[in-house]
Amino acid sequence: MGLIMTFEGEQDFPLSAAELWPRLSDARFLVDCVPDAIVQGQPEAVRAQCIVRPGFAFVRGSLDVTLEIAEARANELIRVVALSKGIGSRSEVEARLTISDRDSGSRVHWQVEVKKLGGLLKAVPSGLIRGAAQKVIADMWTQTTLKLAESSGK
Repeated sequence: MGLIMTFEGEQDFPLSAAELWPRLSDARFLVDCVPDAIVQGQPEAVRAQCIVRPGFAFVRGSLDVTLEIAEARANELIRVVALSKGIGSRSEVEARLTISDRDSGSRVHWQVEVKKLGGLLKAVPSGLIRGAAQKVIADMWTQTTLKLAESSGK
């Protein structure tokens, strides 16, 4: 099955690319930014797992989510793959984050691709999937901004 959906945008941060990159390229940091997640096991720099109870009527129960840093080029590019499995559902999502320095910090150009939907998710109308994905992406950036502010004291 080919590409299903793509989302794209930009996010500005008060940190330089050199300060931001180590955080966004660390699965241990990213898993803490997943909204309403319960971290599982011992997260590693390149791989972390969590359980999420999505608030969407079309997904029952909880999802086991694995975040993996698939590619990381210092202060430049990060590619993260998120695999989720739940009762009768599974998905594969890839995020590409390109970081560049800006006057007062850095800018992340992000692109999120829903690569695969399996099980019951295939039957869900694309509009519902798109709306849910946009909410999760927005919530994740909100959490990321909060976590960065906590850790940098800004």
